[in-house]
Amino acid sequence: MTLHESVHTVAPAAARRGGMARRVLKNGQTTTGMALMLGIVLLAAIGPFLAPHLPTEIVGRPFTGPSDGILLGTDVLGRDVLSRVLSGGRLLIVMSVAATLIGLVLGTIIGVTSAYVSGLGDFLTMRVLDVILAFPSIVFALLFVSVLGANPVLLVVLVGVAHTPSVARVMRGAAMTVVTRDYVLWARSIGIPPFTILRAEVFPNIVSPLMVEAGLRLMWSVGTIAALSFLGYGIQPPTADWGLMASENRNALSLQPLSVVVPIAVIGIFTIGANLFAEGLGRIVARTEGAGA
Repeated sequence: MTLHESVHTVAPAAARRGGMARRVLKNGQTTTGMALMLGIVLLAAIGPFLAPHLPTEIVGRPFTGPSDGILLGTDVLGRDVLSRVLSGGRLLIVMSVAATLIGLVLGTIIGVTSAYVSGLGDFLTMRVLDVILAFPSIVFALLFVSVLGANPVLLVVLVGVAHTPSVARVMRGAAMTVVTRDYVLWARSIGIPPFTILRAEVFPNIVSPLMVEAGLRLMWSVGTIAALSFLGYGIQPPTADWGLMASENRNALSLQPLSVVVPIAVIGIFTIGANLFAEGLGRIVARTEGAGA
């Protein structure tokens, strides 16, 4: 008898996920969150093609208010704020998504493996993760960036690694309820390779909490990378970036507030959308899992 002929819940789990997808699309909170996120992603994708000026082009005096042809005024160097806002999201979104994927992949591998191994291995893994969790993500990233320099690839890796302990703990908790089920114990007893068991039996049953965690981690990735840019350790000038724009123009907030408020508002809309989506999805998952229990 093969693994796929065993008595397991992969098919019911797939059915629950299909029902959950329909609930997500019908839920006002999750659809609002998705609309906000997709709107900002679309802005970041096509914004550079709509910008009236190059993001580094000097179009007027510094901190000039809105006028004809300069709808949001100019920044600290006299560059068009609108053009920099339209051009400043692509790198932030790409870096945030990449950091989120790194955190999800590493966290899921560590968490699920730890739950499967259990015993001393599980205990030691969780203690190591506890030590990493003791460092705030910003401090963790600053520790390495201040020594190695502000490199976009390094920032993505650092933020992804900073997410890993939290993701691992969540996925371990989700996997703990799966690895003790009869079909997993049966597969282990007949010598099915652990990787096959984890891939075919455990992972399909923890996709729902993973989706919720993805929304939360994406929100934190955007906030962390934007905060690092604001502090001067993230995306470097003259690159157009929303977090960097807030930092460059903060001293003239009372003189030309649009140069600070608009990029912060765009970041806020994206993070609010991610939070709404993750929170709404979490509630749907809880109801779906409760109904399937």
